[in-house]
Amino acid sequence: MSGKHIGIDLLRHGDTGQRSYRGQLDDALSALGWSQMRAAIFGRSWDAVVSSPLRRCAEFAHDLATARHVPLRVDERLAEYHFGEWQGVPIEVLASEQGDALARFWADPVNCPPPGGERFAAFHQRLCAALNDVAVEAESRRVLVVTHGGVIRLLRCEVEGRDFGEMANIDVPHASVHPLDWVAPATGLAKA
Repeated sequence: MSGKHIGIDLLRHGDTGQRSYRGQLDDALSALGWSQMRAAIFGRSWDAVVSSPLRRCAEFAHDLATARHVPLRVDERLAEYHFGEWQGVPIEVLASEQGDALARFWADPVNCPPPGGERFAAFHQRLCAALNDVAVEAESRRVLVVTHGGVIRLLRCEVEGRDFGEMANIDVPHASVHPLDWVAPATGLAKA
């Protein structure tokens, strides 16, 4: 028995002023990032918010939920991909010093992770489990998920039937909203 299609909006955090793979480093939004986030949600409404625990998502999600009087749930599984030894290293440095490894990672993130990086299968599994739970919540409410670029790219590949090697080709600007048609597992819907 197949699951039900559930609409969920994903919102990438705004600018942090950092120019490297931040991964699970806990940066705050810059003033520009806050402005981008406010503009992204203008004229939109949701009944609940679910957020990554990292400050660049969670602080805005908390403010939004408080201002709109909607429930907020923080889900550790929605954190960004852990880039291992590449976290915090400027992208220009990675490109010049480890360009081949960087190209292999983006062409085949499943089999060519960064040194010390999160296993892609684990990243995929935790995100799909998190979205399955969000889908159960979203069956009766409009839910906004505040998360990260890598998370959105993986989930879009999953929904759109794209190879994970195409993640680098998916444009996910800061503070962009991505409607997602997630197929909730049939077992999760039985209890509703």
